Amino acid sequence: MAWVALAAFLWLALLLVPWRPWLLGECLEADPAAVGLDPAGEVTVLMPARNEAAVIGQALSALAHQGLVLPVIVIDDDSTDGTAEVARGVGLPGLTVITAPQLPAGWTGKLWALEQGRARVTTPYILLLDADIRLAPATVPTLLRKAKDERLALLSLMAAPAMVGFWDRWFMPAFIYFFKLLYPFRWANRPSSRFAAAAGGCLLVASDALAAIGGFGTLRGAVIDDCTLAGLVKRQGRGAIWVGVTHSAVMMRANDLRGFWRMVARTAFTQLRYSWVLLALCTVALLLLFVVPVTGLFLGGALVRALALGGLFLMVASYAPTARFYRQSRWALVGLPLVGVAFLLMTYTSALWYARGVRSQWKDRAYSRE
Repeated sequence: MAWVALAAFLWLALLLVPWRPWLLGECLEADPAAVGLDPAGEVTVLMPARNEAAVIGQALSALAHQGLVLPVIVIDDDSTDGTAEVARGVGLPGLTVITAPQLPAGWTGKLWALEQGRARVTTPYILLLDADIRLAPATVPTLLRKAKDERLALLSLMAAPAMVGFWDRWFMPAFIYFFKLLYPFRWANRPSSRFAAAAGGCLLVASDALAAIGGFGTLRGAVIDDCTLAGLVKRQGRGAIWVGVTHSAVMMRANDLRGFWRMVARTAFTQLRYSWVLLALCTVALLLLFVVPVTGLFLGGALVRALALGGLFLMVASYAPTARFYRQSRWALVGLPLVGVAFLLMTYTSALWYARGVRSQWKDRAYSRE
């Protein structure tokens, strides 16, 4: 009974903590009125791309609806599927396509590509945009207005999932839910806090703030590069940071189970600082939160079942805002314990990679832990 009671208490504590990481109050949507604040001459878009031929055309086409001509630099990162040719074929005004030199040791591919693009930027702001994210009209001027009004050195949007296919509908909103629990947005957005978080798929950063930390070379080997960048910029003190959710930036690629599993495993053990002790604690925590309440429904007496039911109710209450925001079915609420166990198994996959000498792997590249 003690374990079931502890699980219910922890879910209650999560709902009551002042920073409320389960809520989605930090939200920014594209404002058509912001088109009057034209980002041309203010923002350069950097888009690293490795084998993104299937989606990059849509991402670039969406940039045509952000105001006047935006400088856009696509950095082709050793693609083998004709990504660069597809990008040029869009015919987007202001587009430049370059090829990243061979990846040097100690760099991740994305950061190396971004550094090549940064060398060509002359505008006050840089928008880092993944090649599989489509922006709604007026998203860039909306970001620019918020950055200027609130004197932000960095702001980012957690792109909405495509919500196409079973696994994408089931797992992606839960991924964002867990991300917000690990990186509470309210803490990150508080200027007085040293805590930092960001979503790297759509991230606007002041060029001078980026230069002041030494560019992308300072974090060249970072696996969780977005949060690392946000932390460096915030500590450097050139302005506050902000991160939030949105429907105005959408991931076009829907992951199947294997793709999603690898996406989570790419950074899971890194978040635990490659610590086996933290992995053990994570295992205990996730089993306590997601498995114990379910088993308590079937293996305990009346009081235990009541506590288990209370814990499950609090669990569902914490996830309900996320499910509602992304328009998930009610089955997503019922299935959250299974998702929690799946995330634990993905973390084990990440730890297994590390035990085999691989710190992370993504986009057909493996990064040695040395």
